[in-house]
Amino acid sequence: MKQSRLWLIGVMLAGLAGGWFIWDRQHVQPAEAPSSPGKQAGVSVTTTLAQRQTQPIVLTASGYVVSLNSVEIHPQVSNIISRVHVKEGQFVKAGELLFTLDERTAQASLLKAEAQLAKDQSTLISLERQFARQKELRQQGFIAQNALDIVKGQYDAQLATVRQDQAALEGERVGLSFNTLRAPISGRVGAINVYPGSLVQPSSSTLVTITQLDPITVSFTLPEREVASLLTGAKTGNVSIEAFLPNSNWKRAGRLHFIDNAVDSQSGTIRVKGLFANADSSLWPGAYAGIRISVRELKDAVLIPLAAVVNAVDGTHVYTVSADATVQRRKIEILHGFDTRAAIRGLEGGERVVVDGTQNLRPGMKVREAGSDPNKPATESKPAGS
Repeated sequence: MKQSRLWLIGVMLAGLAGGWFIWDRQHVQPAEAPSSPGKQAGVSVTTTLAQRQTQPIVLTASGYVVSLNSVEIHPQVSNIISRVHVKEGQFVKAGELLFTLDERTAQASLLKAEAQLAKDQSTLISLERQFARQKELRQQGFIAQNALDIVKGQYDAQLATVRQDQAALEGERVGLSFNTLRAPISGRVGAINVYPGSLVQPSSSTLVTITQLDPITVSFTLPEREVASLLTGAKTGNVSIEAFLPNSNWKRAGRLHFIDNAVDSQSGTIRVKGLFANADSSLWPGAYAGIRISVRELKDAVLIPLAAVVNAVDGTHVYTVSADATVQRRKIEILHGFDTRAAIRGLEGGERVVVDGTQNLRPGMKVREAGSDPNKPATESKPAGS
């Protein structure tokens, strides 16, 4: 009886052991098998070469168009507009007639001054002849010196009167010229605020404004750190400047025209102007215009894509790929950022840097070029843009 009981217990233990073995084979994950020959090894990344070259520093600024000359036309006398010779929006040349005022009063004053001068000149001629005769009589001893001095005084007084009349006549001619308003510069006529019959005065509103459009300037600001480069470039003529319009393919090269004589202490910027040809009137006074200006360049700079730069708590770095397809972490310093690239310090140039896939990397990891043969190391891939 006792042996039968032991045999039954043994059978039960054997059954439990068999069931545990079957369950363990079904539910426990097997150890990872060695990678097959066709399996791709390493983290997939995209790389490019760090290039060393001389790179111009191109700054982009927002500016607005400013005319070189803009003149407001005001009358110099109170008078009535007789005729308007130009139309709004018309282009005029310097010296072209704009307005004519009623000049009848000024013309009459001029005629009066001319008549007064003629009268006094006639009297002067008579006194000059009288003075000549008196000198001859004095030389012959027929009259006293006192009589000659009286005639001489009358002649000198009349000569002064004639000179006064000449000055008055010139003043009347100037006054008459005030009734004719001409364009002081070449440019475009703005809105005309008066019409024939309008009474105008020196203190009244502007008759019209003439604005020069060609050439024209674009005013913008640059950081004060660029002042030294601007001044050097202005002396050597090495400043490259280009204007462009937003939402357009239009652009035009110009030249540096003006650098302000002081830095704005509040904004830390300096006012600069570029001069541009504008025969087609593409640049309009007061309108917005963008500026690209190159005032200096970095000699033998190492350039990499901005996408390769990794900003971490301990600083800025990039991942480089060595000849054995392992990555290394290299600290860098950004010298200047461009549109999609950056000039840096920390690499020698020629290193292969990781552009895409940096979030998965650790120093010493193996990598492969994205889309490449699994047996082809990342260091054999072509540089971006090739």
